[in-house]
Parts: sequence; structure tokens; C-alpha cells
Amino acid sequence: MKRRAFITLLGGATAAWPLAAHGQQQPAMPVVGLVNLGSSAASAARVAAFRKGLSETGHVEGQNVTVEYHFLEGQYDRLPSVMAELVRRRVAVIATPAANYAAQVAKTATTTIPIVFGVGEDPVKLGLVASLARPDGNATGINFFFQEVAAKRLGLLHELVPKAVRIAVLINPSNVPVAEDTLREIPEAARALGLQIQVLNATTSQEIEAAFSTLVRDRADALFVAPDGFFVSRRVQFATLATRHGIPAAYTTRDEVEAGGLMSYGASSTDMWRQVGVYTGKILKGAKPADLPVMQSTKFELVINLPTARALGLEIPATLLARADEVID
Repeated sequence: MKRRAFITLLGGATAAWPLAAHGQQQPAMPVVGLVNLGSSAASAARVAAFRKGLSETGHVEGQNVTVEYHFLEGQYDRLPSVMAELVRRRVAVIATPAANYAAQVAKTATTTIPIVFGVGEDPVKLGLVASLARPDGNATGINFFFQEVAAKRLGLLHELVPKAVRIAVLINPSNVPVAEDTLREIPEAARALGLQIQVLNATTSQEIEAAFSTLVRDRADALFVAPDGFFVSRRVQFATLATRHGIPAAYTTRDEVEAGGLMSYGASSTDMWRQVGVYTGKILKGAKPADLPVMQSTKFELVINLPTARALGLEIPATLLARADEVID
């Protein structure tokens, strides 16, 4: 009896072993490497939008996909090593929302791992895709036209502060493609409006402080802040300095105006991050980047902060208020 019981028990245990082993060998969740030049603290709403896009394709972070966030806080020199590590580990997708240069570095690092970008310039010109309709490679995403609307943003600043003649233009020289495009587009737009420009550089929070000291010393009438992920992450610093020194400033995203900036005009950044999430999810489900045409932003926002305007002693023209998509009061 004892021997029979032992055999029965042993047989039951043997039958259970494959089940236990099967449970331990569940396939690992795919890993998405998300790379952005801003800061995690300043990107909560955008990350939520990215997750929403993933969820629209049936992907929930922590359940069937892992997302690794790499917020580099303006340290552009770290991009090659971060991308090289993601490629070495063979992540499922590299996502680069709101990061022209990051997308280019990713494209240089791999021709096989799918890349989903969000870029403010023509991705064909950036060398990311063969064409918008047929990317023909391992990258696709969304173009949100930050640079294409630069001239209009400058015109809106001129309309808001018509007496301003001397305009300081702040760029991040580490963000090479955006800096180059800004230096190409803005001087021509300024000449058409009869404005004088002074170009200032900043790559750190200390250099942002120094740039404000320079533009105040040189008596600039207003400030045009070029699109840059690091600048967006420092939006509270920008709003504080601009108000302290009485400088009307124009930005690229509503985030900067919500933080106390005067005005912004550009594509919806949260919608762009959501779209990057949607395409990332589609690729995780088996779609190929080459078959996903590059999307183009269709939602543009003019946002004005009335308390900031009052603090600067500005009266917003009624025609401009009527055209604003949102007025913060």
C-alpha cells in the first residue's frame, strides 16, 4: 500500500513538472525604448498621451508591453550611447516623439529595429524616410511642422507686440537640425516684417539665465524661443525669467504657456505623442514601418496667457483673442 501510494504521488508530481516549467517559460514582454531630450517630470501629460495611443491598439504598459523611458534632459551627447545600447539589446521598437535629432541618431544606429518618430521637420529631408506615403525602411511616424510654422509664430508675436522691433531668437545649438532650420527660416521672416533679430544660444539652465541677461542688457523688445525638448522641460524657468525681466516671449507648445509663458503657436504635442503611441502599438502587432505612411499634424493651437499679458502690461488685440484656440485666464 505504501509503495503504491508512493508511485501514485510520484506520478502526480511528474505530471505537474511540465506545467510548472511551462509557467516559468512565458515569453518576455516586448520592450519599447522611448527616447526624448526633455525631462520626465515635465513630460507626464505627454507620456500619458503615448500610453493612450498604445492602449488604442490593445497594449497596456506592464501587462503586455514594457516601456523604458530615456529622458536625457538636454544632454544630446548621450544620444549615440543610448541608441547603441537599445540596438544591442534588440528592443522591439525605438520611439522618439518630439525629437528630430534623436530620430536621426536612431536611424544611424539601426536599419532593422523599427523606429517611430515625431519630428518637427520634413522627415524626407532629415533622411528618415524615402517618402511620406511609402517610408521604405525601418522608420515612420508623424511630422508636426514646428519649423514650417516658425514664420507664422513670429508674425503672431509681432501682432501681439506691434512696437517690438528687436527680437532675440534663442536656439539650442546641440539640437543641430532645429537650430539650422531656425537660423535659415527666421531671418527671412524677420526681414519681411521689418524686424531685427539677435541670435542667442543655450544648452543648459545656466546658459538660459545668461541668455536672458544678454537680451536684457542689449534691450531686446521680445523673445522668440526655438522648438527644443530641453527648452520645453525648462518652461517654468523661461516663464519666471520672462516675467521678471518684462520680456514678451513666444513659444512652440501649450505646455510653455500653461506654465506661465505669454503665447504659443504650433501643433498639438499631446496629439503627436498619442499618434506615436498608436504607430508603436501597430508595429508591436506586426505592422511594418515601411507600410505605415508618415502622418502629418492637422491640429494647430494658438494659446495665450492673459495673466502673463497683464503682468507684462500688454493689451491683447481683440482680433488675436478671437483667433486663439485657448485663452488662459
